[in-house]
Amino acid sequence: MIQHLLVPLDGTAMAETALPVAAYLARTLQARITLIHLLEVDAPSMVHGEAHLAQPAEAETYLQGVRERYFSDLPDLACHVHGTPVGDVAEGIVAHEEELHPDLIVMCNHGPDRLTRLMRGNLAQQVITLGQTPLLLVRPNAGGAPASFALNRLLLPLDGTERHAGGLDPARELAQGCGAMVHLLGVVPPPSTARGTALARFMPGATRTLSALDAVNLEDYLQQVLTRLKKEGLDAKGELRYGHTAKMIVATAARSHADLIVMATHGRAGSEAFWSNSVTAAVLSKTTTPLLLIPV
Repeated sequence: MIQHLLVPLDGTAMAETALPVAAYLARTLQARITLIHLLEVDAPSMVHGEAHLAQPAEAETYLQGVRERYFSDLPDLACHVHGTPVGDVAEGIVAHEEELHPDLIVMCNHGPDRLTRLMRGNLAQQVITLGQTPLLLVRPNAGGAPASFALNRLLLPLDGTERHAGGLDPARELAQGCGAMVHLLGVVPPPSTARGTALARFMPGATRTLSALDAVNLEDYLQQVLTRLKKEGLDAKGELRYGHTAKMIVATAARSHADLIVMATHGRAGSEAFWSNSVTAAVLSKTTTPLLLIPV
């Protein structure tokens, strides 16, 4: 059950992009919220083009202002300023995750400069790597006020394995709590593995056979999950597509007007994600749809 949301804020309008999502979930699921700001060691004077919150008093004033603007009707909300400056914001967020025990962290997907993103991943990727709490990421707006949010349709990619089915229970819970439709997606990737390449060289047509078997197995798995969801009274549909997994997830989310993508992830960040060809990292970099990552 999602009963407690943790929302990290840095004082910028960009970070506030996550607030409509947090407010919607708090109201719909009747969850409590903790707004948090971490002071940083040697913090820059500006962050994302805005003055950095460097003093506890101004940070507390800021969080109280956010409370009035977005959550005035929610009595169960706490504001927390971590007054001792931290050297690593991601580690600071995870430390508060361990202290406050939220069920979900909601934050804007933004981070440091390009080189740091390449080597370590952005702030959100670092949090999901270090922590164990599901993380809901919202893409920052190009400008203006944060967009409104409602969860009417969620996209759940599945690959047919239990180790990647970690998103199923959270997706079902959100769909039940918000009255949303669940869109199951299975993607059969092209036979570009070493196994497929070797077979294609020595056994023409073998890669097509492998792809057909993968499709049959995945379609059977999707049908089993679909039947289970419908028996539980959920509105659900399933779809099988062929192509590169991350591209198909992003394209399907856009085409179906999904309000949220739910994915289980091993949480690899930065260069590790690049070298391991992480589907999660690829989707995170390309989609504009809010993304719920479930650590496995």
